[in-house]
Amino acid sequence: MGERLRADRRTDGDPVTAIEADIARSHARIEGAPIVIVVCVDIRDMDHYPDSRRSQAEYLMAVQSAAMAAQNLLLAAQSQDLGGCVMCAPLFCPEAVTEVLRLPRDWRPQMLLTIGLPSDAGKERPRIALDEIAIWLTQLAEQPAD
Repeated sequence: MGERLRADRRTDGDPVTAIEADIARSHARIEGAPIVIVVCVDIRDMDHYPDSRRSQAEYLMAVQSAAMAAQNLLLAAQSQDLGGCVMCAPLFCPEAVTEVLRLPRDWRPQMLLTIGLPSDAGKERPRIALDEIAIWLTQLAEQPAD
């Protein structure tokens, strides 16, 4: 994953020192975690369609299911006073992850979850008011249709 990140960042024209610092930080996070879970989508049991629209929707549903499973893993870790971090690097180099871990050919790596004792309390994340991120049906009824 580091090699792929290095190649991509060089293409972007990023400074070598910044690239190497990013790779070192990611490597340390992965190597330093007591538990690393690779979350994958298994495409064997997915429905197959003759058109790309429905095929893409089917794959997106599988990705969403994997993300929900990852969230449940993070919640389970938190319930045990463990910290967790999502790293989506596998999305940028799925072939490398599949090859190195010898994953079945039908598995598509989505993310890494690093799990362990938290080193600090983390960043303060203030809650956004529900009215700022939700639209209520009553509000839709009051708005003219486009």
